[in-house]
Amino acid sequence: MADTTDITALARAVLETADPHEKAKQAHAVAALWRGGACTIPETAKPVADRPARPTRPELVAPGDVPRRRLNGPAGRIALLHAVAHIELNAVDLAFDLVARFAADKAIADERRHDFVSDWISVGDDEARHFRLISDRLAKLGGAYGDMPAHDGLWDAATATRESLAARIAIAPMVLEARGLDVTPGMIDRLVSVGDTDSADCLRVIYTEEIAHVAAGVRWFRHLAARAGKDPANWFKSLVHKHYGGALKPPFNDEARASAELFPEFYQSLT
Repeated sequence: MADTTDITALARAVLETADPHEKAKQAHAVAALWRGGACTIPETAKPVADRPARPTRPELVAPGDVPRRRLNGPAGRIALLHAVAHIELNAVDLAFDLVARFAADKAIADERRHDFVSDWISVGDDEARHFRLISDRLAKLGGAYGDMPAHDGLWDAATATRESLAARIAIAPMVLEARGLDVTPGMIDRLVSVGDTDSADCLRVIYTEEIAHVAAGVRWFRHLAARAGKDPANWFKSLVHKHYGGALKPPFNDEARASAELFPEFYQSLT
């Protein structure tokens, strides 16, 4: 880990760690330092690389080339959990990239800057725990992260929003993580239907905690909109049109989204 109290430098150290398990370990360590009051927020942050460090495996392929298998056998459940592990590892980097890239951004009110860092450090800590949870479950099924190809769609979205905090918040938590709220209950039901209640329980943990992550995105997007003098729902839609490469896919989990205060006026017209 970087020998510094600068939270943006510590976040960059997480991003620069290639080994996924070491990345998760570093994420937990940085979160502990921040919560212990050992870190500072600089007035300006150093540039952040466009891409985080990645292990040599898994192979990254086009989304349509990622293998899909039926869940009624171990190979299908391993494929599903491998995809979830990949999402969670990317989510670790997305959270720490928010801190490294945007903690000193002038779009955030000075008096709210500490709260901004606290929220996204906490999200990154959760995502690292989720990655470890799914990795452990994969191991019990005879698999491991890196065994199968994965796609890079999440980081493509991060690259597209690297110049704008508002766009990053709109796309990462409010589109991509919110999509997880829509699809995860169905994944849980499918796992239960084939008797894999242990994997279903792992996804239940993730699903419950992701609601708070989406809520953090909504909270900070509203903060940015108020500072910019913009209507939050209309601004969100304009940013999605500009930075997201497609319409949003229904059906939506309106109940879970409402729990995160992401209401239909934000997303319903974007289908």
